[in-house]
Amino acid sequence: MWHSGLHRELGPGLLESVYEGILARRLEMMGYTVARQHPVSVEFDGLSFDCAFRVDLLVDERLVVEIKSVDRLAPVHGKQLLAYLRLLKQPVGLLLNFGGETLKEGVKRVVNNHTPSALSAPLRERLSSFHSEL
Repeated sequence: MWHSGLHRELGPGLLESVYEGILARRLEMMGYTVARQHPVSVEFDGLSFDCAFRVDLLVDERLVVEIKSVDRLAPVHGKQLLAYLRLLKQPVGLLLNFGGETLKEGVKRVVNNHTPSALSAPLRERLSSFHSEL
């Protein structure tokens, strides 16, 4: 039953924290390492801001997942995820919006201008299986 799709089971309209908790648990059950509310620090002009931001999920220390529960994604949501990717020096992230009628229009992949490497192919394969679980 856990593999039939979180959005289909719960539907839209719940708090982001509910989707985050359940998605994290399901990913852990699939063998992924998942950090919830992972802190992001910022250093600029000699100033350091510990825990300036928090990403919803950091999967296997290389995939940033930002969860929303809004009617429609706005451009600022993609910019927010891209900023997290840059600060964490991560190549790719997923923006998931559970607020829509279906999840299909609520999945956006954001890339941090990375150069493909040998590690990218396994990550793409895992992203594919990850996406099918939503």
